[in-house]
Amino acid sequence: MSDLSTSFVDKPRALVQLNPKPLAIALVLIVLGAIYLAQTVSGKQAALYVLGALLGLTLYHAAFGFTSAWRVFIADGRGAGLRAQMLMLAVGVLLFFPALSAGTLFGHAVVGEVSPVGTSVLVGAFIFGIGMQLGGGCASGTLYTVGGGSTRMVVTLIAFVAGSVVGTAHMPFWSALPHLPPISLVKSLGVGPAIALNLVVFAAIAALTVRIEKRRHGHLVNEAAAHASSSWLRGPWPLLVGGVVLAVLNFVTLALSGHPWGITSAFALWGAKAFSALGVDVASWPVWSAGPNAAALAAPISHDVKSVMDIGIVIGAMVGASLAGRYAPVWRLPLRSLIAAIIGGLLLGYGARLAYGCNIGAYFSGIVSGSLHGWLWLVAAFFGNVVGTKLRPAFGLAVERVQQTGC
Repeated sequence: MSDLSTSFVDKPRALVQLNPKPLAIALVLIVLGAIYLAQTVSGKQAALYVLGALLGLTLYHAAFGFTSAWRVFIADGRGAGLRAQMLMLAVGVLLFFPALSAGTLFGHAVVGEVSPVGTSVLVGAFIFGIGMQLGGGCASGTLYTVGGGSTRMVVTLIAFVAGSVVGTAHMPFWSALPHLPPISLVKSLGVGPAIALNLVVFAAIAALTVRIEKRRHGHLVNEAAAHASSSWLRGPWPLLVGGVVLAVLNFVTLALSGHPWGITSAFALWGAKAFSALGVDVASWPVWSAGPNAAALAAPISHDVKSVMDIGIVIGAMVGASLAGRYAPVWRLPLRSLIAAIIGGLLLGYGARLAYGCNIGAYFSGIVSGSLHGWLWLVAAFFGNVVGTKLRPAFGLAVERVQQTGC
């Protein structure tokens, strides 16, 4: 979850009018973008672009993310967001592990996001966690709130891109620090034991949040009652529904692209292209001098899967905000909030590169890929969020405490 200037408010559904102009623009962009990609790249690339739009719509309608969910749990012990994440991961593991063990899905080769486990992940995820709270969003949250009309998150996104490319410049140093090789629980334990172990841990984390929330408040938030008047077309959706849909869409991403969903490597690519346009010899940096990164730097953005999906997420969220009648950008931004957005974005970008990904590529896709580095990311990023939550008041940012009736 992220800071939304166009957040959901309690209104009778009959009084909520959709925003026709931004809705029409977003739908036209989806159609024209898909046609362009189908003609210039491939039908698969066009499908991934549309899939990105569906992810953006889901993220917006479920207000699903990580930043606010973790902040509310840290500050007030409310765990609905964390429980939705555990359900998302559980569904993801059940879908991903068998396919990754087989190495193929629907006749096509698939691989997971399995990265080294070490110092860079620990430091990078911790930095990323602080950035989440100061920037006001995670990677997916930044994109969908930009699409939803949050002008503050545009600042965070620009800083996110800048921090990402700087992180690539420093990666040789961080990669040389002590670390273990990539560890896949699917390969180490086998599919059955790996699934069982993960499901037990997910259940334990969910149970812990229930115990903490009941001890502090006496009851859980009644999310079903909060969404009793919701519309599936116009939102908002229950968090649990959002978690399941995101897991399924991530699996579709694996089927189409051969890799799980990721976000922030595209930010680094955008930053590298921007630096190159300004005369910086990015192509000579070790990260960009050879292999897939060098090819991506030389190719148009339209050929990069994650870039295409990221753009789709923004436009899909614009569809969601327009359907909800809440696409209304606010252009006033207090100075302290602006500073926090810049600092937070830089930390998000830099931390994501050190940690081999963000809340999506390292945490979500890492864990459902069976990568041990995904679990290290979760622990380090959570403690970073604790620090970031404590820093928010210094920048005039709220630390909300959910005040809802429940059972």
